[in-house]
Amino acid sequence: MSPLRIILVGLGARAQFWMRVIRSNPDCIIVGLVDPSEAARARALEQWPAAVAAPDVSLLSQIEADAVLLATPPGGREAQMEAACSAGLAILAEKPLADSVELAARYVEMAEADDVPLMVGLNFRFLPVTQKTLELFDTTVGEPEFARFTYERWRDGWKPNFNKYPLTMDQPMLWEQSIHHFDLMRYVYRSEPVSVFGHTFNPSWSMYRDDANVSALITFANGVTVNYQGLWQSNWQTPGFQWRSECARGVVVQNEQFGQLNYALHADAELTPVPLPPYEQWINDAEALLAAFVAALRGTAPLLCSGRDHLSSLRMVQACILSSQQNQAINPADLETAAKREPGHHHLDPSALQQRTSQ
Repeated sequence: MSPLRIILVGLGARAQFWMRVIRSNPDCIIVGLVDPSEAARARALEQWPAAVAAPDVSLLSQIEADAVLLATPPGGREAQMEAACSAGLAILAEKPLADSVELAARYVEMAEADDVPLMVGLNFRFLPVTQKTLELFDTTVGEPEFARFTYERWRDGWKPNFNKYPLTMDQPMLWEQSIHHFDLMRYVYRSEPVSVFGHTFNPSWSMYRDDANVSALITFANGVTVNYQGLWQSNWQTPGFQWRSECARGVVVQNEQFGQLNYALHADAELTPVPLPPYEQWINDAEALLAAFVAALRGTAPLLCSGRDHLSSLRMVQACILSSQQNQAINPADLETAAKREPGHHHLDPSALQQRTSQ
């Protein structure tokens, strides 16, 4: 079977990971490279000399391909999505799909209308620690009932290898980081949120224009309640992370963002460490995500992390923002109902394609 022919759009630092991941997958090959930066295109062509490079997405209709991978920021993707759908190319897009729920919904509808598979790169679902947590719920500690999720970080947005657009975007923590956490909650607790009571804020030392810190109390339809704190502007350079799920027969405790998983049954005196396979950050999870994308396109597995499913996680973000503004709990499902009553169309400037750099 011929390799899946991919056009990579956006050639910043995040794309460097994707080029490595695609090269390691014999079922994939890069045939096109798109970025407005001539220097970025030249660097990418050194790795993929047989590919065709271009400054804009007009390339998508000019060469033979099967899929497009959008390694670009969420803002300004309108032309990219339209070009991919027009060319009938399957889409794998970095999260979030857009920087507003309304625009993301428009993209989803656009892809569905053109029968184009659309997958969002929610790579945290594919982490070994995430899969093992699900296994512990099923085999060892029982169903979760409530949880505490704490993510504390002083994220230096001026680091040269970091993307710069979060410094000036609205609600950078929620749109760029909490979206992962909220999606993981939906995935791991196997339920949809029915209430989000959120508060966003920005400390005096923050380098971000808008709120970089979040607190929220989230309740799911199955009764699971999560006390969430997400900080991009902690005031200690040493990061902190703990996700503790209280379950029917004990607890599951994850002490690092990408690993260090433990569990304890009710009467245990100590936590029991859970062995995890070797893991290379940003690589192994992306490899699993890409393999799932290929399997879906070849009809051997369902499409995971679909654009339609992603909208539910984006509504959690929107609900948290509205809750902070209105000082009341918001049901994300109500936002979907309101959108259907008052469909809106958002028009973004599709001009320059910005490079997405690593987080």
